[in-house]
Amino acid sequence: MQTANIINQVIEVSKQAGDFIRQERKAFDPDRIEYKGLNDMVSYVDKTAEETIVKGLSKILPEAGFITEEKTTTKIGERYNWIIDPLDGTTNFIHGVPAFSVSIALKEYDELIAGVVYEINLDECFYAWKDAPAYLNGKEISVSKNSTIGTSLLATGFPYYDFTKQAAYIELFTELMRSSHGLRRLGSAAVDLAYTACGRFDAFYEYNLNAWDVAAGIVIVKQAGGEVVNFKGGSEVLDTRELLATNGKITGEMLGVIGKYFK
Repeated sequence: MQTANIINQVIEVSKQAGDFIRQERKAFDPDRIEYKGLNDMVSYVDKTAEETIVKGLSKILPEAGFITEEKTTTKIGERYNWIIDPLDGTTNFIHGVPAFSVSIALKEYDELIAGVVYEINLDECFYAWKDAPAYLNGKEISVSKNSTIGTSLLATGFPYYDFTKQAAYIELFTELMRSSHGLRRLGSAAVDLAYTACGRFDAFYEYNLNAWDVAAGIVIVKQAGGEVVNFKGGSEVLDTRELLATNGKITGEMLGVIGKYFK
């Protein structure tokens, strides 16, 4: 399979779902929200968008299976599996905050080989595939060149249902807030990773993330020249549910700070 040959088709699928989400936001009815758990919300928009994506991707790579947030399909592929978040930033969408995205990754066996993140509000499509550069709307992107936390703008995410590490997280947040140019919390991990890939952020860290939140963004950051590790510096992030993505120049310094609070 030539990954580069299918990436444009995946982009079109992501934009089709994004167009639907954009239109639904204009007349969204909050009464149609469902709760999967504490502060874990979903709507018909998430589910319909996912169905659209699954249908489109099934035509591109019929043998592939799916790992999806809303579980609209249970098909698992032997070699290829798509990892999909149809609406990353559902809480933002529900409240009308303009930072949400479609995230689609392709995994071959255990290796992530392609990723697309479509930020709907700004019509920005970030994408990359194995052994190739990363792109934003057709233009090649790369991570920033900042070499210290002190000159960096960082991004993170706040826990919204698992508060077991809240105290350590707040202490970490406080130290980084004081030692950097600042921290941002957009509410979409996929967008945070895309912004790290194109140099808007110098690093992004968060814990308790799911594979569909980050799989596509991981590919894009790596192909843009960045690094993605867990809080101990290891390469496994999908199972550990801890992620640090950086421009590659401040990884060590970030791990040193994180290690004080996440043993």
